[in-house]
Amino acid sequence: MTGNPLLQHLEHLFQHYGYGVIGVIIMLESMGIPLPAETLLISAALYCATTHKMNIAWVAMAAIIGAIMGDNFGYLIGRWLGYPLLERHGRRVGLTAARLQTGRFLFRRYGGIVVCLGRFIAILRVFVALLAGANRMPWGRFVVYNALGGIAWAGGYAYAAYYLGHRITRISGPVGMTLAACGGVVAVGGVVLLRRHERRLTARVEAAARQEMNQSQQEGET
Repeated sequence: MTGNPLLQHLEHLFQHYGYGVIGVIIMLESMGIPLPAETLLISAALYCATTHKMNIAWVAMAAIIGAIMGDNFGYLIGRWLGYPLLERHGRRVGLTAARLQTGRFLFRRYGGIVVCLGRFIAILRVFVALLAGANRMPWGRFVVYNALGGIAWAGGYAYAAYYLGHRITRISGPVGMTLAACGGVVAVGGVVLLRRHERRLTARVEAAARQEMNQSQQEGET
């Protein structure tokens, strides 16, 4: 077993819980519980590439099943609770009023595309199923877009990380260290970019909501 502490931790985790831990964590995140599912998926794929003690196909399958199942459970929860209860209790899991408003804005304009592509945006991945249910999106349509998004996100991330890890392990010395460092910088930069994009989107939604409210008031006065 390698002396790398991260790999030791992952090996301990996977030896005790197997592929199931990947599916369960991703399923819970997809239901609306903020968990590091994306980090776990990428780490599992890299673990496969560096140790060959797990099969990347089963990692991807567990992730896809967890993503699709979790989103369906999240959809049912959102449909059952509706917006009033989400507004009242959503803050406990990070679903603030601003994010609820953002969800309404996105679903009103883009519908199913949000479900499919929302998996690739950290904050939407956690809450998109709840928002789809609360917006009363037709279940049949949700299932199709959810499956497409789950396969593309889970399968794509798993195999991309596996391929990258496999290539890096073939490169030793300073070049390999440089590639790993560059990968870390890109990952951090991506997180910062997504946070900034979320703030801009929230500001845009708030401006659109104020404009709609003013229009409604003007129509009511006439």
